[in-house]
Amino acid sequence: MKIENLSDLQVLVHTARGGTLTAAAHALGITPAAASATLKRLETQLGARLFERSTRAMRLTPQGQTLLDYAVRAFELLAEGESLVTADRGELVGTLRVASPSDLTRSTLLPWFDEFLALHSGVQLSLSVGDRPLDVMRDEVDVALRYGALADSRLVARPFAMTNPLLTASPDYLRRHGAPRVPQDLVHHNCLTFNRSGRRHRVWRFALDGQWTEVRVNGDRSVDDASLAREWTVAGYGVSLKSALDVRNDIRAGRLVRLLPEWETEAYPLHALLPSGRFVPARVRAFVDFLALKFEVLLRG
Repeated sequence: MKIENLSDLQVLVHTARGGTLTAAAHALGITPAAASATLKRLETQLGARLFERSTRAMRLTPQGQTLLDYAVRAFELLAEGESLVTADRGELVGTLRVASPSDLTRSTLLPWFDEFLALHSGVQLSLSVGDRPLDVMRDEVDVALRYGALADSRLVARPFAMTNPLLTASPDYLRRHGAPRVPQDLVHHNCLTFNRSGRRHRVWRFALDGQWTEVRVNGDRSVDDASLAREWTVAGYGVSLKSALDVRNDIRAGRLVRLLPEWETEAYPLHALLPSGRFVPARVRAFVDFLALKFEVLLRG
């Protein structure tokens, strides 16, 4: 037998991405029972088992992995055809799936998203905000904005900016505790640390005249949401080391004060990440170009 309904493959794709039929049903807006029935129908038509079931998750069989690879390519080809047809009308259409860091989104990106949508009324934004690592290849994301070096060779990175983390505290905190004069003074301060990939980032590095020094900091608060770390700093709970892009508005408004300005910190890049080899719709290319120009203007100013 052959596959009778191409849309049945969406259940395969979303079950593989979410790990469960419930996740697939939620993504597709159907009931878990309907998703289960669709998958059983697909397996019957093919005469092959596509998933190994367990009480916690579903794991692809070799046959399921093969079909998944072809299904993803088929949907990408359909998306490419749709994009080429709509391009003839000179307008951008479709859903733009974006993942971006929490604090950068709130401090910088939100008005830019608004502007892009106002320019392209046929585009809808699906935004995932957070600082946890995200699998761009597996998850339904067209483009992800992420800090740090590119570690996955399956991704294409478009560099937007190089940024140095800045050491800051609120005026209220400095009135109560004083300001550090050298990095080693930080051991006597309440340092608000940030969790990356489940690990607490507690070693802060500084350089003066090319000589680097490390300080192991500690404090009563640690968080995996960079936006909350900044809010705690503004509220006067401690000292934080965060991207200059994230804290520039607070420094300009006087809510935060930059500390140890003569000391250098390690720069790291901000990239737009796209899956390598995946078709990139016109709306995604236009969005990335739009953001690149915005960052260029921001950094010049």
